[in-house]
Formats: sequence, C-alpha cells, structure tokens
Amino acid sequence: MALTGDQVDLFEASMPRLKAIAYRLLGSAEGAEDVVQDTFLRWQAADVERIEVPEAWLTKVLTNLCLNELTSARARRETYTGQWLPEPLLAGDPMLGPAETAEQRESVSFAVLTLMERLSPDERAVYVLREAFGHPHRKIAEILDTTESASQQLFHRAKKHIAAGRTRTEVDAAAARRIVEEFLAAAVSGRTEPLVRLLTADAVAIGDGGGKVPARAKPFTGAAAVATFLRSLFVPNRAALGLIGGSAEIHLSSANGLPALVAVVRGRVIGVMCLEITEGGIAAFRNQANPDKLERATRRWAATDHGEPAIRLGRAE
Repeated sequence: MALTGDQVDLFEASMPRLKAIAYRLLGSAEGAEDVVQDTFLRWQAADVERIEVPEAWLTKVLTNLCLNELTSARARRETYTGQWLPEPLLAGDPMLGPAETAEQRESVSFAVLTLMERLSPDERAVYVLREAFGHPHRKIAEILDTTESASQQLFHRAKKHIAAGRTRTEVDAAAARRIVEEFLAAAVSGRTEPLVRLLTADAVAIGDGGGKVPARAKPFTGAAAVATFLRSLFVPNRAALGLIGGSAEIHLSSANGLPALVAVVRGRVIGVMCLEITEGGIAAFRNQANPDKLERATRRWAATDHGEPAIRLGRAE
C-alpha cells in the first residue's frame, strides 16, 4: 500500500528518535541506519490507517529488529579480531539523541555502551528504553511482549550490571578539559612520569583495530603500562608514522558526549580516543581505530569547523 505524504512525513519526523534508540541498542551507527531503513519498509507494507499509535508501533518494530540483530551480533563478536568497541559519534551528531539528563548522556558514552555488551538483548532493550528515553514499564512490556513486572526485573538486573562496572564519579566539563590539556602536554613530553601522575592506579587502555590496523589484542592495564603505551603513541617513530600515512593532527574534541582526541591524516579520521575522566584521574582510554567504524566520523569531520589541532605528530623522514 502506497503511503500518503503525511504518513511519510510522520515516519521522517520519528527518524531521529528511532536512530538514537537503535544506535544505543547496537553500538553501531551503520547498523542503526540499516534497522531504521528496515523499519520504514515495514511501515510502508503495513496498513497504516489501522495503526492507532504510530510512535509506539514504530518503536516496537525497530526494537525487535535490533533484538534480532543483537542475537546475531553476539556470534560475530566471538570471532571479532581483537577488542570490540562501539562506533564513535562526534560532537553534534544527531544520532546521539537526547542529552537533557545525566542518564541520557551516560547511556551513549563509550563506557556504558561497552558495558551493555554484558547484558542480554532484552536487558539492553529495557535499559535503553527506560534510562535514555523514559518509557514507562507498561509500554516497554508491550514492545517486548512481556509483563510489566518482568520489564522491571530486567531493568533492575541491567542497572546492577552497569553499576558494577561504573563505580567512579566523573568531573565537570571544564575540569575535564583542563585534564585533557595536561594529558596532551604530558603525552608529547616523551616521559612517562607526568602521564602516570594523571592516571588512576587501575587505568586501562583499549584499542579496536578490527584486524584492519595494528591494535593490541588485550588491554593495557595499570598506570605504568598505560603511560608507557601512550608515550609511544604520541611520540611515534618513523615506522609508526609510516603506518598511519605520515603527519597526523590531534584535535581536542568530544565523542559520545565525553572528552575525546580525534586523530586526522589528510582529512581522514584515523582514530577517536574517548577518555573516561574521574575525580581520581584518567581511568580509561578507549581508542576506535577500525577504519570501517570511522567512515561516519570522517564525513562529519569534513562537514564541520573543527579549528586548529591541539598538536601535530611529525612526519617520518
């Protein structure tokens, strides 16, 4: 059945919310775009005139498509090369969705998206719909074809799992920026001691190369190990510069709502490093370097004014 102009407009008005939900559920912007397109195909094939609450219908269809994708994604993650990290969204990307509350902002952070990998698909769906989008459990139960009490139980389990991995308190934006600036100065000094002082004792550095670019299969853990790794990253040798294609510009920006360093070579984003900053220091570095997961970031980078880089890594001679 052909859609009317109003019905197409209704779907298009829902797209930003649908994409924001799908991204949180999948951790992939590309995957989110795909399931939103599939949702439109189902909208197009439905008897739209008989759908009483289009927003609820679309959310249910989208969520169930995401649940199907999460189930198959689990199998793919088991054979993924190295560490898996989400696809980053740079500042201002509309797929980030609502950011009015701390819960909404946290639900899209790299830290929480990574922790959500521990949840079952249903737990993840309930957590996202409740925490980030404020859906009441009655509506969530209808979306998942379950009971309201079951939805509540899923949410409490999800919150418990997330909280178990999130025991720190983050600092305000101004303080975070100062710490990032101090970090950059320390990183290019060539010395590990200033870096160690900025890190928590149990700091961790994780990189996702997806088998496409070099990345350590296991995280670096502990302040000394992380500092040594970061020193080599920000004071690269000729071989390292050759791998990334020459001179790199490092910009202080934000990704997924938190401070980030964006590495750019000739207009192409080659890495997005998200920093988890706490009152005790920098607790985690999560670096997305898989080129397949940086295409959207590169397009957004090219379309926005990002100013001068904070530092430039020199050219190989």
